Amino acid sequence: MRLHNLKNTPGAVHRKKRLGNGESSGTGKTCGKGHKGQKARSAGGIRIGFEGGQMPLYRKLPRRGFSNAQFTTSYEVVNLSDLAKLGDETEANPETLAKAGALRPDSKLVKILGTGEVDKAYKVSAHKFSASAKQKIEAAGGEVTELT
Repeated sequence: MRLHNLKNTPGAVHRKKRLGNGESSGTGKTCGKGHKGQKARSAGGIRIGFEGGQMPLYRKLPRRGFSNAQFTTSYEVVNLSDLAKLGDETEANPETLAKAGALRPDSKLVKILGTGEVDKAYKVSAHKFSASAKQKIEAAGGEVTELT
């Protein structure tokens, strides 16, 4: 595939609205900007949150409190159905999963979820496992190892 082969999805590209093309067009004369004023000028307009000089709401409200968001632990998720991407490989760890394309190469922590079925006895190493994933892997004769 080359760049010249790419096509837009039908309906994704619209014709440009042609302003100033006669009164009957609906956007003629003043081009939909009304008469004069700041918003009718070529570079006119006011910034987001501007309240006409009044102290804006975002400056009135106090900045306080604590958010735990920066301390959350996020895991890259791999379903059991994704283990099929390994092919003949029976060892599944973050490195082999990334090489097979089931994970992003830069992922730090990996969690295995139980969506899908296991057809082989995999030796799976990951940082976390769901209960159903553990059960399905062990039922197929595989091994589960939690990394720290």
